[in-house]
Amino acid sequence: MVNRKVELCGVDTSKLPVLSNEVMRKLFARAQNGDKEARETIINGNLRLVLSVIQRFASRGDNPDDLFQVGCVGLIKAADHFDLSQNVRFSTYAVPMIIGEVRRYLRDNNALRVSRSLRDIAYKALQAKEAFINEHAREPKISEIAKALDLPEETVTYAMDAIQDPVSLYEPVYHDGGDPLLVMDQIGDEKNSDKRWLERVAVSEALKKIAPRENKIIKMRFFQGRTQMEVASEIGISQAQVSRLEKNALLHLRKYI
Repeated sequence: MVNRKVELCGVDTSKLPVLSNEVMRKLFARAQNGDKEARETIINGNLRLVLSVIQRFASRGDNPDDLFQVGCVGLIKAADHFDLSQNVRFSTYAVPMIIGEVRRYLRDNNALRVSRSLRDIAYKALQAKEAFINEHAREPKISEIAKALDLPEETVTYAMDAIQDPVSLYEPVYHDGGDPLLVMDQIGDEKNSDKRWLERVAVSEALKKIAPRENKIIKMRFFQGRTQMEVASEIGISQAQVSRLEKNALLHLRKYI
């Protein structure tokens, strides 16, 4: 069997220890009585939790050593605040804290900078959302969060969108054994589609084939949004003549396209 050695911050992750729940509880009992060696053993024995968490963020391209160190901070906080009296496994308690620490680091060090005031609104909105769920046992609407914070709905929506992690266009969202479906495959640009681009080219080429005055009328009417009266006034002919020339120009364009 191949030993897949991966080093992070000088730690050989292939040799990270795994502690049983029973051993963990004994170590916590000692650590909470001031045994520093037991505390260190707990932390070292749960570094695999950090490794599993940072693998979720691997597609972002951030330095894994940095993420591992930040994840360790979350692990240490979890170890120092774990309540042994609660009937819950340490991993259940620690993983959300590690994830939270990593996400906080990524938000604060994101190339897309979000203002402090906007982040504060977003965090207050998240707290209001959690309080609402605890009280009503359902997800709140944006309007309900905004009402709790006494802020406009637009401000709350903008703030919560601002703290979302950016997603790569090349991130796979589905894989069925063949080529993966990427985020960019789900994004459509109807305004600048290949079909519209070809239509613009065809119209542009057709306009070159009609008479100069008809060309000018079509551009003023359909590209500049001018009325027939405005076109007539600028060219110096009657509105009826503009209407007749416009119809002829459109017939010619249809033929050439």
